[in-house]
This record gives sequence, structure tokens and C-alpha cells, in this order.
Amino acid sequence: MALTEQTRADAVELAGRYPQSRSALLPMLHLVQSAEGTVTPDGIALCADVVGLTTAEVAAVATFYTMYKRHKVGRYHVGVCTNTMCAVLGGDAIWAALSERLGVGHDEVTADGTISLERIECQAACTHAPVMTANWEFLDDMDVPRALEVVERLRAGEEVFSTRGPRIGTFQEIERTLAGFEDGLADEGRTDDHMLAGLAYAREHGMTAPEPPARSPLAATTTEG
Repeated sequence: MALTEQTRADAVELAGRYPQSRSALLPMLHLVQSAEGTVTPDGIALCADVVGLTTAEVAAVATFYTMYKRHKVGRYHVGVCTNTMCAVLGGDAIWAALSERLGVGHDEVTADGTISLERIECQAACTHAPVMTANWEFLDDMDVPRALEVVERLRAGEEVFSTRGPRIGTFQEIERTLAGFEDGLADEGRTDDHMLAGLAYAREHGMTAPEPPARSPLAATTTEG
């Protein structure tokens, strides 16, 4: 795909959702990736034009965050968490097995273009370690056999569901969702009892967070000035 007038119209819509249009830059970069599969020079120019920044400023943002890719990734971008918790519980073994099976390393794409692989420092889901993602959808409590099965099913074009979410879409489909456009799948999946265990315990025992201390007018003026 390529950038179209519809892409520009969507970008303008995103900019209109914020009091300051430049606040739309992050979702707008996801929009560009949904159209072209990567952040291209044309995509950077489009974002810069819509939000009123220079192309250098947009490129600085696009190269800072690892979710924005400057080269094509696979139809399914698989991330394996290898931070401490996931690593010791099997993340390193999962990474090694997938890398060997696919014949690719960090941020590389298989020859058929179906899978790209990335080492992730943290997926913010330690409760379900070891964790991997496919196009940013969670695959929890993984092990080597299951990880290999997921990847082979994705390569074969079979339908795969995330552990607590919807069907795993293609990279470009998910990027459009991340840009802020509804995909109709918000109600699919299940409630994650493990991740909400602390909240459930607090409610059962009548626990609440203390009120923050009142701020004096002088402190507010100093902070906001």
C-alpha cells in the first residue's frame, strides 16, 4: 500500500482530536505504518505537514521509539520478552528456539516476509512471564513448544488468538488500531484475573488509596509557573 488522500484525511482527523495538533504525532506514525508497513520519508513528510513540525522533528520521534520501524517488518511481528523475569522463566530459551527455527535475529525478517523477530526488554506483563507478542497482542505464559506452534501457525496463515484478546491481525491491521481507529474487536477476549488480582483483593477488603495532600496556592503557582 501507499499513502493516499484517505491516509491524509485520517491524519487530519487524528490531529483534530487534540487541543494541540502535534499531540497526534504518535498515533499518526502508527497510521503511516498501517498504510506503508514502515515509517517512510513520505510518511514523515505527511506527519510534519499535518501537525506543523519539521521533518527533522518528526524523524527524531520516529527513531526514538522502537515500535516505529524504518524498514519493513513481517506480516506478523513477534516480540519475545527477555528482561529479567521473563528471561529466567524461559524467555531466553524461547528466543533461542524461535531465532533458530526462523533463521533470523533481532529485528530481522524471514525470507518469505511472514515473520519478523524482536527482543523486547519488557512487555509490562510480568504476571504472565514468559511473555511474547504477535503484532503487540499478548501471548502469555509461553514455553518453547507453544511459541514454535504459534509461529508456525502464523506462517501457515492460520487464525491465532491472543491469550486475552482478539484474533491476531496483520501488522498493518493492528497499526491502524493503534492509531486510534476502531476495529470492532474491543469486546473480544477475556478479563485477566491475574493482572487484576491486586485490585480485586483491595475491593474485597475495603482498601483504598489515601487522598493526596492538599496543595497550597503558593506550591501550585511555583509548580505551574
